[in-house]
Amino acid sequence: MAALARQIMEVTEPAAARVKELLEKRGKPSVGVRIGVRTAGCSGMQYTLEYADEKGKFDEVVEDKGVTILVEPKAVMFLIGTKMDFEQDKLKSGFTFINPNEKARCGCGESFHV
Repeated sequence: MAALARQIMEVTEPAAARVKELLEKRGKPSVGVRIGVRTAGCSGMQYTLEYADEKGKFDEVVEDKGVTILVEPKAVMFLIGTKMDFEQDKLKSGFTFINPNEKARCGCGESFHV
C-alpha cells in the first residue's frame, strides 16, 4: 500500500476563511492565491502572497479547508511544513506563517532566514 503524499503546507480555519473572503471580494475568477518567497527585509527573505488567475506550470497545489494555495516552485523548499494562519486584533491584521524551517526572524516580523 502506497503512503499518502504529505502536503507542503497547512492552512488554518481563519486563514482559509480570509482567503475565501478576499477571493469573493475580488470580483473576478481566480484559481486561488499564490505564495512565494523573495529576497527582502532585515533577515533576508520575505513571504509573498498574490491572487492566482491560473496555475503555473511548476506550481505545487495545496488544497486545504476549501481553498487552493499555489506554491511557487522556488519557494517549496522554504515552506515545507509551514502553517498559514490569519490573525486580527485592534491594531493589525494579516496572514502569518508558522514555519519550522526558520532559523531566525527579524524584530519587526516582516522577514526571516532559513
